[in-house]
Amino acid sequence: MSQKNKPATNKLSLSVQYPDPRLKEIILRPQIRRWVKAALLVPADLTIRFVDAEEGQTLNRDYRGKDYATNVLTFAYTEDEDAETTEADIILCTDVLQREAAEQNKSVEEHTAHLVVHGVLHAQGYDHEDDDEATEMESLEIEILTALGWPNPYAEAE
Repeated sequence: MSQKNKPATNKLSLSVQYPDPRLKEIILRPQIRRWVKAALLVPADLTIRFVDAEEGQTLNRDYRGKDYATNVLTFAYTEDEDAETTEADIILCTDVLQREAAEQNKSVEEHTAHLVVHGVLHAQGYDHEDDDEATEMESLEIEILTALGWPNPYAEAE
């Protein structure tokens, strides 16, 4: 479903957890809620959790077989684009997020917005395993982030 066709509002139950508190005063729940709602195509029950590198690496290793911390992990419990309600846990690794933001010359807020949108799309069944899927997902991310006032996250930094 194109963002242009999405309902104006979708019911959202959102839990935000900061076991790694470093971004708690920078990335606030109202911001996260706005970013999540912008990417929602259906009602959702989501948890956004900010973790340190150790927890991020443990989760990535235990659930994906990859022994390193990654920027965002989405544990989708309803991975169907046509599902009536999306349920998922979205894990953001503060260490990786901050490092990538610095490397890409972006603010932590800008990069977090991108990763939240990315994770919410994954929760709704979008993926980037092949070129067609990647193109569709990246186009949606660009459209959503532009509507939120952020630049194209895939454009090369100048």
